[in-house]
Amino acid sequence: MTKPKFQGKYRIESTRLANHDYTANGWYFVTICIKDCLPYFGQVISGQVKLSEIGEIAQKCWIEIPNHFEHTQIDGYVIMPNHLHGIIIIDKPLSQNVETLQCNVSTQFNTIQQDTQCNITQRQFMSQISPKSGSLSAIARSYKSAVTRWCRQNNHDNFAWQSRFYEHIIRADGSLDRIREYIINNPLKWDADQNNLTNLWM
Repeated sequence: MTKPKFQGKYRIESTRLANHDYTANGWYFVTICIKDCLPYFGQVISGQVKLSEIGEIAQKCWIEIPNHFEHTQIDGYVIMPNHLHGIIIIDKPLSQNVETLQCNVSTQFNTIQQDTQCNITQRQFMSQISPKSGSLSAIARSYKSAVTRWCRQNNHDNFAWQSRFYEHIIRADGSLDRIREYIINNPLKWDADQNNLTNLWM
């Protein structure tokens, strides 16, 4: 089993579990990286992150995630020079979770029928591959879009994200405290981070 980024490695391939509903209630550890690991968000000085203007916007947009997604909260997070780590909590009422499950089952059944008839339209196909409303992917995509939009409006046209992001489902096994500690201590370990490209910019 491949381990998460704790070992300093950002995975490019998809890490999503095939049978997991990422609209479901849960705690998720998320890592989102800037393309080519360029330090647009700032720098680390003496173990403290000094955010750039873009870094301040990245932090502001992250904090505002609960304002844009109902039943969504954030826990610990850190904005690093070329990436961010954060915990996102999806906590919908039980009745809404049941409705989501029923909708997913119905969609899967309809998809099977359509596949059998070889009659899937382009619109249906795009609907199936697009992130579901309120899902972790939709949250991450919206967040990345908000930061990118600000950059475009403020003459930072070269800013770009890596196309994917890393997520880890936090289990009720004590890992939450370890992940929180990892997030808090991330700036202290910046000098040893393999994606620290500060020296290339000096």
